[in-house]
Amino acid sequence: MTTTPGGRLVRTGKGTDLVLTRRFRARATDVWASITDPERSARWFGRWEGDAGPGRTVKVQMAFEDDAPWSDLLIEECEPPRRLVVSMVDEHGSWHVEMLLAEAGDATELTFTHHLDSDEGVGEVGPGWEYYLDLLVAAHTGEPRRDFDDYYPAMKPYYEGLRQG
Repeated sequence: MTTTPGGRLVRTGKGTDLVLTRRFRARATDVWASITDPERSARWFGRWEGDAGPGRTVKVQMAFEDDAPWSDLLIEECEPPRRLVVSMVDEHGSWHVEMLLAEAGDATELTFTHHLDSDEGVGEVGPGWEYYLDLLVAAHTGEPRRDFDDYYPAMKPYYEGLRQG
């Protein structure tokens, strides 16, 4: 777990993707459970409830946001234990996220992609995802959680700088 930013912006035919990666010393099925099991996702993102499956909407509580708000989360695609695509709309904007897991030996790499409508605001969005993904790592390894203040505003210049590249 680090507070050194590592995300990158990738220009696509449809817009811009914010891409971040994390490595786990675990099987893909274990990391997948950390992402999709409501008890385990509560440790790093938020608990969810509902009948999960492709094309279905569940309710997720953002556990680490002010007032822990509930939001609808649409599960667009789900291919256990390799790929999950979800979207959500809240007061901060729309979130279209894809998570890919690739296992190699005793390690799994998570590639997290936020398909952005625009790269405006990436100075806030990038540090936010760095924070949440490090919460996932901490939940998985038992390391202590860091504070959001370790990420923002410290990482904002890095992510705003990516817009220039």
